[in-house]
Amino acid sequence: MAIMKFAPEALKNLFSKPVTTSYPAKPAEYPERSRGHIDIVIDECISCGMCVRVCPSSALSVDREKGTWTINRYDCIVCGFCAEKCPKKCLSVNPGYQTPGGEKMEAVYTKSPEVLAAEAAKRKEAAEKAAAAAKAKAEAAAKAKAEAEAQAAGATPVAEAAKTE
Repeated sequence: MAIMKFAPEALKNLFSKPVTTSYPAKPAEYPERSRGHIDIVIDECISCGMCVRVCPSSALSVDREKGTWTINRYDCIVCGFCAEKCPKKCLSVNPGYQTPGGEKMEAVYTKSPEVLAAEAAKRKEAAEKAAAAAKAKAEAAAKAKAEAEAQAAGATPVAEAAKTE
């Protein structure tokens, strides 16, 4: 008797599409608003640190000198604030998940040597321009001071001569 209760369900499943997916053969499709993981195009990053400042879980860190961007995936809540606030839009929230690892560790992304060299040259050029501007400003201030002293020195004898007459 128990078999007779199960027979209609077995026949229905025998002629219908499988309920399970063929995951290894066909990639899983994630819902539209599902949280996945944060990805970065590191060579486009300007290391401004805006993502670090807005991260509520403090899962990110940026080292401008070394050209590294680090994320602790176990602390990250994938809220997407970092991707929203990134001025260069090099961060993105992608559906799906990272491949699991054997140990807990931070993911460290490093800029390519070409990009690091270009940024160092840019910083050097900017420092030279700033030094030249500061030097020009100091020279202009010294010149203005010298002119003011010359006018004061030149005006004093004339004013004293006018008083004596």
